[in-house]
Amino acid sequence: MRELLIENGRVLTMGPQGTLENGQVLIRDGKIAAVGTGLDAPEAQVLDAQGGYVLPGLIDAHCHVGIYETAIGFPGDDGNETSEPVTPQLRAIDGVYPLDPEYGLAVRGGVTTVATGPGSSNPIAGEFIAMKTWGMTVEDMVLRSPLAMKMAFGENPKGSFGRKGHMPVTRMAISALIRDTLYRAREYVEKKDKGDPAQRPGYDIRLEALEPVIRRQIPIKAHCHRADDIMTVLRIAKELDLLVTLDHCTEGYLIADKIAESGCPVILGPLGGFPQKPEVALQSLEAAGILFRAGVKVAIMTDLPANHLWYLPIAAGLCVGAGLPEEEGFRAITSSAAEILGLQDRVGSLEPGKDGDVVIFSGNPIRDLWCRCTAAVVDGVVRHGKESVSGQGPYQKNNGGMQL
Repeated sequence: MRELLIENGRVLTMGPQGTLENGQVLIRDGKIAAVGTGLDAPEAQVLDAQGGYVLPGLIDAHCHVGIYETAIGFPGDDGNETSEPVTPQLRAIDGVYPLDPEYGLAVRGGVTTVATGPGSSNPIAGEFIAMKTWGMTVEDMVLRSPLAMKMAFGENPKGSFGRKGHMPVTRMAISALIRDTLYRAREYVEKKDKGDPAQRPGYDIRLEALEPVIRRQIPIKAHCHRADDIMTVLRIAKELDLLVTLDHCTEGYLIADKIAESGCPVILGPLGGFPQKPEVALQSLEAAGILFRAGVKVAIMTDLPANHLWYLPIAAGLCVGAGLPEEEGFRAITSSAAEILGLQDRVGSLEPGKDGDVVIFSGNPIRDLWCRCTAAVVDGVVRHGKESVSGQGPYQKNNGGMQL
C-alpha cells in the first residue's frame, strides 16, 4: 500500500466539502482516500503544502498538445489533415507525441489533465482524447479515447479549402458537408441495428467513427467563434439530437440567452492574445462572466499552441478580473471543465475515489502572478516538487527534455 498525505494548506476541494483551512488530502494507491482535517495516516509519506493553495490538478478542456509539437515545424505538425475536408476516422491517440517538452511544462504549471486532438481546418477533423500530462506512452496517459469528435465552422475551413478552390468555399458548404456526413452516419447506425444480417452495411471507417456521436456517447467538439456559426452548431445539434460543446465561442456572450436555452456548455478561449483574424475581433474578457450569469456552464482553455498550458490559471484570472466570480474561475479550470468533458468521475475535484491528482501553489494562482506551482501529484505520485516529501531523496525525471 502506498500512501501520501498532503497537509498544511488551504484545500480548495471544488466539491461538497468546499474550502478547508489547514486541510489535508490523503492519497492511497493512486486514488484519493480522504479529505479533511485531523486525518490519521501514520505510515504515509508527507507532502507539506507550506500554507499554499491545494487544488485538484488543473484541466485544460481544449488544446492541441502533442499534436502540434514544440518548435519543430512541419515534422511535428499533425494537427490538420488538409488532403480532404471530412476525416472523422482520424484518431488523436495515433498522433500525440507524449514526450513533447510542453507536457513537462504543464506538470510544473499544475495542469495534470488535457483534452487534445486535431485542429480546425477540417469541417470534420477527427477524434479528441483526454489524457494526463505525465507518462512515457499515450497508453500510460490516456483517460478517454475517443473523448469527442472535432468539427469546425467559420473562417478556418473556408481558408484551408476555399483558397484552393475546393469545397468548402462558403459557410453554407461547411454546414452541408457536416450535415450530409452526419445523416449518412445515422443511416449507417440504423442499418447496423437491424437484426437481419443481410441489412447490415459494409464497413465504412468514416461512418464507424461517427457512431458514438450518433448514439450520443460522445459530443461534437465544435470550433465556432462568430454568433452566426454558433447558431449553426446549435441548429445542427438540435436537428439530429446530438451532444455538443461550443469551443472558443468568442461571440457567445452576445447570444448568451440562446446558448443557455440550448443547454450546451462552453469552452472559452484562447484569452488574452491579439485578435489575429476577423472572427475574433469582438473577443471580450467579460464573456465568461456574462455566460455564467446567463446560466451557461463554462470552462477555460489555452488552445495550445495559442498559449502554453501553464497559462491556464492566468486566463482564468483575467476572466475573474472582468467579472467572473472567483470560485467559478477555479471551477472553469477544474470541476466545470471535468463535467463538460464527462470526466467528473475521475478528476476535477478532491473527493474520495477520484484520481490522486493534486497541485499546490504558493499563493492564489488566479490572482497572484508571482505565485508558483510548488508541487504536482499525478495518480498519487509526486512528479514535481518531490524534495518536499518526507523520506524522499533528490529526484529527476526527463519528460520530453524538461527536467522536473
